[in-house]
Amino acid sequence: MDSAADNKSNNNNYFYCKGNDEIISWFDRSAENAAAIQRQTLRRILELNHRVEYLNKWIGDIRLIQDENALESLYATMVPLASHADFEPYIHKIADGEKAPLLTQEPITTLSLSSGTTEGSQKFVPFTHHSSQTTLQIFKLAAAYRSRIYSIREGGKVLEFIYSSKQYKTKGGLIAGTATTHYYASEEFKIKQQHTKSFTCSPEEVISSGDYKQSTYCHLLLGLYFSEEVEFVTSTFAYSIVQAFRSFEELWKELCHDIREGTLSSRINIIKVRKTVLGIIVPHSELASRIESICEELEREDWFSIIPRLWPNVKYVYSIMTGSMQPYLNKLRHYAGNLPLVSADYGSTESWIGVNVEPSSPPEKVTFAVIPTFSYFEFIPLHRSKPQSCNNNHKDANLLVNDDFIEDDPVPLSQVKIGQEYEIILTTFTGLYRYRLGDVVEVIGFHKKTPKLNFICRRKLILTVNIDKNTEKDLQLVVERGSQILLSKSRAELVDFTSHANVAKRPGHYVIYWEIKGDVEEKVLGECCREMDASFVDHGYVVSRKTNSIGPLELCIVERGTFKKILEHFIGNGAALSQFKTPRCTSNQVLLRILNVCTMKRFYSTAYG
Repeated sequence: MDSAADNKSNNNNYFYCKGNDEIISWFDRSAENAAAIQRQTLRRILELNHRVEYLNKWIGDIRLIQDENALESLYATMVPLASHADFEPYIHKIADGEKAPLLTQEPITTLSLSSGTTEGSQKFVPFTHHSSQTTLQIFKLAAAYRSRIYSIREGGKVLEFIYSSKQYKTKGGLIAGTATTHYYASEEFKIKQQHTKSFTCSPEEVISSGDYKQSTYCHLLLGLYFSEEVEFVTSTFAYSIVQAFRSFEELWKELCHDIREGTLSSRINIIKVRKTVLGIIVPHSELASRIESICEELEREDWFSIIPRLWPNVKYVYSIMTGSMQPYLNKLRHYAGNLPLVSADYGSTESWIGVNVEPSSPPEKVTFAVIPTFSYFEFIPLHRSKPQSCNNNHKDANLLVNDDFIEDDPVPLSQVKIGQEYEIILTTFTGLYRYRLGDVVEVIGFHKKTPKLNFICRRKLILTVNIDKNTEKDLQLVVERGSQILLSKSRAELVDFTSHANVAKRPGHYVIYWEIKGDVEEKVLGECCREMDASFVDHGYVVSRKTNSIGPLELCIVERGTFKKILEHFIGNGAALSQFKTPRCTSNQVLLRILNVCTMKRFYSTAYG
């Protein structure tokens, strides 16, 4: 493949600016001096927030010592590890209008809401100008790395499936909403487009409509209208892209009609959205006919390669594709055809963490280089516990037995080792101190002297009945084994899934809910159920199944549209589609009611006789 520089010399329309080299050089310098910059970052955070109420509890009026090595050690000794629950009382006071410096000296005027799909409930996280600045910085940095491999035309457009939720004011007058909503409303979002010379097809009115169905229709319509100009397709999560193209399968004729006539479907009833979109499109019968002809072919081919067929100049598809997004990769590849899937960067509502410096790596092998200026990072070494060694007589007295891992003492970024798994701890500019993020990562290597991380799973156990311990990653591998049988022995496909540890009856057992598209024989579904049960390799699960202290796995087939109902439940409670992740395990009674009411068939495993 030609380099970006070669492309630029061959065609002046292609974009690779000096600014890309400058921001990569900045990151390389930061990475080369990662240990020193991390200590400087910690000092800067503590200087900015010295004597806030939370820190006063632990370090009081201790003056910040000049020796940064000693400061790093002192901080780790005196300030305890914390979870979100430790910060909640302070955040609630801030939300209620408390003006005293509780977490930061700079007044907090905005709060971000997490999606709530992983933990089961949304939580407030402080959002400041620093949050928008780091988002802009990582987007510019990531775009620079991508442009080295995939050159895009200056002034090109992006088909961007992005969604804002409604912002509201707390009792104390603070603005609250999702982090993506805050960012799309910020000046930094506009700056990002100017810097990268790539402009979203959809105007702000579409992004912020508050109705994800109407936004999706308009994203698709405008994406088609500007199809020759679109350089790449993107969304925060892979799920949103897959959802959009599943919708397209149902909407394409209506979209073609609107392009041909220069009209807008009656399903779009938000006045500002209608006015803005109708101000952009004009009748284009030739384009409509071309799209119609392609779609008639695509429909016969189950929509394979829809993205490059309808958007001929697209270079890649870009989104977060790790963790709970991996189950959507097969469908995304189906839609993308031969286009590269480029995994977006690693972050959370609390902080950005790492950038993808090797965008040509497949999503399954992507790593993220930690950006040492964004937050102060520590890492808890984690050791996979074996049932026979998880006792109070462990030979190393420094090791703590946890319910899912054995923990060692936290180490700074400069002391992580290749091949070791860790839980990330954050100290942020936004008022979180030694905050346990709950993500398990593995150090795969280094970019200069900053670690490259592979995301493994969320720390929280998602399935446990007895002595068994199965994480989201374990569940994904098991479902993948079952879905391989589904694909090989039928023409059906797995649309989405979740699970539940049912302990209401004895013995307790795992329940996996599948939504399927297409027809499949019951015999095949029974085989899928048996294969999944037999594929859990956790020692505690296998022993418990053999002794019948965990009952047979139950596979529930739910009706089409069930997971869309789950999506709508979360959006109805304030989540944005841009942040939505299907919960892979749930004990939420509302979701369980939806799942159980929609269950059409049940199968029980015969794996253990």
